[in-house]
Amino acid sequence: MLEESVGVQVSVVVPTFDEAANVAELLRRVDAAVGGPRTEVVVVDDSTDDTADIARRTAGSLRSEVVVIHRAEPEGGLSGAVVAGLRAARGAQCAVLDGDLQHPPEDLPRLLAALDGVDVAVASRYAPGGAAVGLSGWLRHGVSRTTTLVTKAMFPTRLHTCSDPMTGFFALDLGRVDLAELRPKGFKILLEVLVRRRRRIREVPFAFGARTGGSSKASVRQGLWFLWQLADLRFGRMSGFALIGALGAVANVALVSVMVALGMAFLPAAVIAAEVTMVVNFLLQERFVFGDLIPGAESTRRRFLRSFGFNNAESALRISLAWWLVSRGVLHSAIATALTLALAFVARFVFHALVVYRPREDARTTVGSPSPGS
Repeated sequence: MLEESVGVQVSVVVPTFDEAANVAELLRRVDAAVGGPRTEVVVVDDSTDDTADIARRTAGSLRSEVVVIHRAEPEGGLSGAVVAGLRAARGAQCAVLDGDLQHPPEDLPRLLAALDGVDVAVASRYAPGGAAVGLSGWLRHGVSRTTTLVTKAMFPTRLHTCSDPMTGFFALDLGRVDLAELRPKGFKILLEVLVRRRRRIREVPFAFGARTGGSSKASVRQGLWFLWQLADLRFGRMSGFALIGALGAVANVALVSVMVALGMAFLPAAVIAAEVTMVVNFLLQERFVFGDLIPGAESTRRRFLRSFGFNNAESALRISLAWWLVSRGVLHSAIATALTLALAFVARFVFHALVVYRPREDARTTVGSPSPGS
């Protein structure tokens, strides 16, 4: 067993979520295409059905070694599953394909061969010779084409040679990709790999097939995650902070307007709205903006106290200015609130990034490399 493990040259990572209807056939077809004693298949399973059990039972009849990782508490969605598989992979060459059989395993040999001399080989639906017949209906075709065009427009240099950065079917040389720099979220991990730094890319056309079993995992929620991922990759951490701040600002203005309309004086209404949005913003920022910095930062209690203290001090100054503008009749209460919130944004972001989530002294050497825009 040890000699076989040392000799693994090719790893195939398959993220699965409720693919009990497909996983056995998928494993058999992968094994037929690239299987052997130097190939391993890493199934990273986030399922609520018996996908993992079926994969384990099927493994005994295959030439390749099958490693099944069942994540009871999935993190990072499909992208997180792929990164977990890449970290567990032992082969120098690693291919990734979905577990729904829409990515034909028979194309794996061509995809892996295309890695020669490049960092990433991309199986493209839109390269000459490719097809996207598995996208059901005009709406999914339209959404796929539109998101691809928007994505390429946002990263015109790094995606210049890639016609299908949204595909989940690709291969990479693990010696040329630093997994520590990836911040997986959503379901478009290839996009993250390609834009974190410049890569040498080669495309292989393939026909995206129709699903044969189970149901599609595409959803509005995944679409929103994709938009979040795109903004984060293009504009960095500040984009997430700005989005949460904008939502908090809208909620703040709405709360102030409602309380003033109900007869409350502007000053107490502004104070109550500020305190509520501070707490909510902190919770959202912890989850969506600074989550990767939390392991090296101070405790949650210390982070909250620093954030809450700074925001209250900033709010006291901001509300005083807004109150003066309203009381002197310079601006309407809603406009004054919105304007002063905008002025406070930069100060809040700088303080949170450099102080609230500053790494502890004992953690500075272990925190992962920052991503673009961090």
